[in-house]
Amino acid sequence: MRVKFILPALAEAETGNYRPIKYSLFPPLGLATLAGYLRPDDEAELGDQHVEPVTTDDEPDLVAIQVYITNAGRAYAMADDYRRRGVFVVLGGLHPTSLPGEALQHADALVLGPAHQAWPEFLRDFRAGRCRKIYTDNCRSLDDIPPVRRDLIRRRNYLVPNSIVVSRGCPQSCDFCYTRNFFAGGRQFYTAPVERTLREIAALPGRHLFFLDDNLFGAPRFARELFAGMEGMNRVFQGAATVRSLQDDSLLEAAVRAGLRSLFIGFESLNPESLAACNKAINRIEEYALTVRRLHDHGIMVNASFVFGLEADRPEVFDRTVEWALETGIETATFHLATPYPGTPFFERMEKEGRLLHRDWERYDTRHAVIRHDHMSAEELEEGYWRSYRNFYRWRSIFRSASRQRSAVKKLRHFCYTAAWKKLDLLWAAVIRLKRLPCASSLLEKVLDFS
Repeated sequence: MRVKFILPALAEAETGNYRPIKYSLFPPLGLATLAGYLRPDDEAELGDQHVEPVTTDDEPDLVAIQVYITNAGRAYAMADDYRRRGVFVVLGGLHPTSLPGEALQHADALVLGPAHQAWPEFLRDFRAGRCRKIYTDNCRSLDDIPPVRRDLIRRRNYLVPNSIVVSRGCPQSCDFCYTRNFFAGGRQFYTAPVERTLREIAALPGRHLFFLDDNLFGAPRFARELFAGMEGMNRVFQGAATVRSLQDDSLLEAAVRAGLRSLFIGFESLNPESLAACNKAINRIEEYALTVRRLHDHGIMVNASFVFGLEADRPEVFDRTVEWALETGIETATFHLATPYPGTPFFERMEKEGRLLHRDWERYDTRHAVIRHDHMSAEELEEGYWRSYRNFYRWRSIFRSASRQRSAVKKLRHFCYTAAWKKLDLLWAAVIRLKRLPCASSLLEKVLDFS
């Protein structure tokens, strides 16, 4: 059996918002994991439209397409093209799980939820010629999943080919988060066996790793065992965490000994009222600056995430947030406009109140205002969003934030890391075009460990 797995692009390359390096960071591990369920005599192909052209003029036996909200249009067009020629198409991912009725118009079958139980069940039925329309996954365990088919991943196409996922979901339940609906009907957060995870890490070449988990520190016992097992592996790694999960000094120190060098943290807002409104009161703003300082003292860089346009926000939220981020010396920041994804409590509330501006899913990308805000127009929200990026990543802002570091070495690392991420897009485009990302990946590893 010939199976083609496809990840359609989340953004059009022709738009001004497309940054080649952003979409060349990580391979599609979810699809590579599903390929692990195939039989040894099956043929598998993995197409990632972010890094290479993906054609639909072939005729595999089965096409599996991963659908997010902003690539739904492209995913549906691909699916329709294959189905017109008699190729069986199965859709899965966050968007079909949230809107199965919409997705089913473009698919022969849907796999909803994490897929570790539903996908192999679908494969058995497909081989037997008796597929149902919808397969829903209620399995919340990573104990028996097969190894990721990394042989299908062309490593030269990615800055961080050594990405890895060791858990599913998140222990928090923020109202705007997509994962709540995806993991509905079972545990919202669960981890892989530590020993298997360590074997997977040991098999990866090079030193640099990126944990793509929503919260690497979400299960403290698991994290402690993982970090203990990684000591002596000579790795450097990046990951994500919440402010609250970083309050255990001994766990943080164990992570540093294992090679932690950078963390993505969802601060979301500096406004307690906004945090409470989206069910993220677990974030305590008085802990923010202290957490950043503790991470910097341990040599860990911070990528901070902020959401603008939450219900209590006012026009000053943009400049206030950028000023705080620069003053605390955060290395990189990502900004988002509050976006209600289908299936979330946030979406349901906005829909009930008649505040959705449209359902053009491609614009649900956290860069466009898609809800009617009580205190700002859509134009004000979008202008504030882009102004925040401009002001945070100005050269003088990079110098200013780097100056908050306590040593010359950390100042230099901060400056190089921040400037490389946002000020060198033409160079990144050339590196990608010339297939030199492996060299860039080696340089990134050195920058991360330059402390």
